[in-house]
Amino acid sequence: MADESSSSSLEGAQVRKITVQNNYGENLVGLLHETGSTQLVILCHGLGASKEDTTMVNLADAITKGGISVFRFDFAGNGESEGSFQFGNYLREVDDLRSVVLYFSGGKHAIITVLGHSKGEVWYRITEESMMERLGTDMHAACLSIDNSSRVLSVHGSSDEAIPVEDAFEFSKIIPNHKLHVIEGADHGYSKHQSELAEVVLNFIKASL
Repeated sequence: MADESSSSSLEGAQVRKITVQNNYGENLVGLLHETGSTQLVILCHGLGASKEDTTMVNLADAITKGGISVFRFDFAGNGESEGSFQFGNYLREVDDLRSVVLYFSGGKHAIITVLGHSKGEVWYRITEESMMERLGTDMHAACLSIDNSSRVLSVHGSSDEAIPVEDAFEFSKIIPNHKLHVIEGADHGYSKHQSELAEVVLNFIKASL
């Protein structure tokens, strides 16, 4: 882990640019918002987005105002991070992320899924291997594999134009220790519902501490 010199202050939190090398030798760039808390929330952006996505920035702001430190970063091939992006990037780094979460939380952690991404043109590379891996994923089995000790929150917009809200209800039936919050009228990017999204996520995090 490399701590770069650049830093700033944002709403009472000290912000430092951090570079972390993954198991593939790629440097991943992130921003650490330090509040002095012993708790840390790691924000992971969605497909084709980055740590500068509107939702990522707003969530970081809300969580740090709640007194909790935040780390938001770019997956490989996105934003400032090295490498080329493909679907498998998220899966191959999940073990690293799990280690970080467990390290900072002492084994107790929560999972939050926010279905949404930034608007705009997105470019990414799809390999046959990553596509077959994605198509071959058994989502039912993946949901059941989530540890029962992990509290899971899913947030979904009722007017999501990309992923039907009905999908969220189906996942809610099989994910253990799960809470589903549907934001009425919200689209895929929560363009007019950022404040409600941040409030829901922050309340869930505080209840998990």
